[in-house]
Amino acid sequence: MKKIINKLLVNHSLIYKLFLYVVTIVLVVYLFPKGGQFKYEFQKGKPWQYENYYAPFDFAIKKSKEEIDKEKLQIKETSKQFYAYNEEVVLNVKKAIFTSVNNTLSNSKLSEVAKNNLIQKVHSIVNEIYEYGYLEDTNNQIDKNLDIITLRKGNKIQDIKFNKLFKSSQILAFLNAKIGTQPYTEEENKILNILYKELKPNVVFDEGFTKKMLQENLSKISYTKGLVSEKERIIFKGDIVEGKKLAILNSIKSEFESQVWSKSNYNWIVFGYTILVALAFLMLLLFLKKYRVEIFENNNKVTFIFFNIVLIVLLITLIVKYDAKYIYVAPIVILPLVLKAFFDARLGLFSHVLTVLLLGFIVPNSFEFIFLQIIAGIVTILTISELHKRANLFISVLQITFVYFVAYFAFSIIQEGNAQNLNWEKFIYFALNGGATLFVLPLIYIFEKMFGLVSDESLKELSDTNSKLLRQLAEKAPGTFQHSLQVANLAEASANEINANSVLVRTGALYHDIGKMDNPMYFTENQSTNVNPHNELTPKDSAHIIINHVIKGVELAKKNHIPDRIIDFIRTHHGTSLVYYFYKKEEELNGGEVDSSYFQYPGPIPFSKETAILMMCDAVEAASRSLKEPTAQMLDDLVEKIVSKQLEDGQFMNADITFKELQTIKKVLKKKLKNIYHLRIDYPE
Repeated sequence: MKKIINKLLVNHSLIYKLFLYVVTIVLVVYLFPKGGQFKYEFQKGKPWQYENYYAPFDFAIKKSKEEIDKEKLQIKETSKQFYAYNEEVVLNVKKAIFTSVNNTLSNSKLSEVAKNNLIQKVHSIVNEIYEYGYLEDTNNQIDKNLDIITLRKGNKIQDIKFNKLFKSSQILAFLNAKIGTQPYTEEENKILNILYKELKPNVVFDEGFTKKMLQENLSKISYTKGLVSEKERIIFKGDIVEGKKLAILNSIKSEFESQVWSKSNYNWIVFGYTILVALAFLMLLLFLKKYRVEIFENNNKVTFIFFNIVLIVLLITLIVKYDAKYIYVAPIVILPLVLKAFFDARLGLFSHVLTVLLLGFIVPNSFEFIFLQIIAGIVTILTISELHKRANLFISVLQITFVYFVAYFAFSIIQEGNAQNLNWEKFIYFALNGGATLFVLPLIYIFEKMFGLVSDESLKELSDTNSKLLRQLAEKAPGTFQHSLQVANLAEASANEINANSVLVRTGALYHDIGKMDNPMYFTENQSTNVNPHNELTPKDSAHIIINHVIKGVELAKKNHIPDRIIDFIRTHHGTSLVYYFYKKEEELNGGEVDSSYFQYPGPIPFSKETAILMMCDAVEAASRSLKEPTAQMLDDLVEKIVSKQLEDGQFMNADITFKELQTIKKVLKKKLKNIYHLRIDYPE
């Protein structure tokens, strides 16, 4: 049991990667659609590349979206508007009008004949107005341009011309015309006022019934336009995919993807997806193991890469489930951008290509999608170099959007045979995609906090000499600040020569001696006078102050929220070496018997190429200052002596740096030091 536990502890990193690998595969396969896939790829206007194809089963030919939309529009345009006729309103209006008219005429001095004539006129007016009805036409839902409408009068329905309905705007003119010629008599005026006051609209637009009938008509639309029988020929090899053939192929493809699978088929589909997804992620792990060993060995970084890929798959899956036409709004190029910011361009592009290939199982028109996204990913990697510069990012996003435009335009004219049928909506989606890509900067910041990673963009910000901590260093310990700048230049040049992370090592070099701010005058480079405070201290006390600058530096960096990747340089830049000057001084005082632990830095020793480079550059730059009249030979010997001593002391055992790389670094240091000290021939007076 103990052996098993020990084995698990020893291989915990590998076990975690295996667990992460399995969980990621399960998540991605779970997100994938579980329908079948049509095994043939085809494009409108292109020849059928496969053998003669026959229908494997009976299926209906589906109408295209354009055809269905056209039918719906036609139904909406020809759909009837229904109006309800209210008999009760008519009865109430007639009763009120004739009661008022009779009361008015009963006190009138008019003859009976005149009274009867007026009553007949009122009857005629009311009957004419309410023959088809009186409509209050202030409702915004009413389409006044319609010629024919449908009137529901009790159980009867009849189609009438819309202009047969009386509108509120027409009533007054109609009454004036019917009463007679002006000037009106007193009785006529009274009757006119009664009519105008008592007439009420009795026809209303029946919005509910109109919508109901429209939905009924829309529901009757047939989404198919024919039937293909089993074993019926669909297309010959070499035939152009267009017209009816295209409609039939799209129908059978849709049938394959949407049909309900049996449990057996479902399991086989899931098994197939699992193999393909497993292969894709295995390729990614193998790439990391072969070409990015440092990342492969860091489980946090591997988790970060897998997390980002799953995030993109999730995003596209959600869009496809909602409405697949919006897939180009999703800023997929954020994936290579983020990975490039934290790692490098090659890993970003490799991961992007694998992710896009996986997404090909989800999206419609997979070939078009894969081509566009891979091209966009390549352009992203090639154009965006300095993310922290907003202008650069904005210009690069414009270039990426332009490439989307051009590539889609090319695809569209190939498929349609002309430029007249372009889907202009997609250009809007590409523009939105570009806008969403600008969100990469806050996203990088979020990932830094979530995963404890530091991007190159953050390193560049930290390496700004106007930052708070470096300004303090320049004010409190100007000599140390100048030393740090020189070391940063040496380290950056060395890192570039051996393909190490030059941005990281430069930033680390600028911060490696910030601990000297605590007691700046105890360090030679800050002593502006001949007074040396170490003269009044014992060698042990002096060594303690010198060694303590590492501990103070770590504390100060943590207090100012400097990332751990930079703190590593502070901790390792002296490794476990001795404070040699005070060690020798103690030897002289004690006759050779000295406990070296009092004079030894706490370590750890460098554990990366970058931290090893800083150790060499720091020691060489500091030692070169002690040379009073340096020559080229003296500088060469100094570099050889210091690097050989560090190698001999085992300072580079954990740094994964080769002898060839050490030789390259030594050459760079020799050349740079000669440039710093301006070693050249003496010119005559």
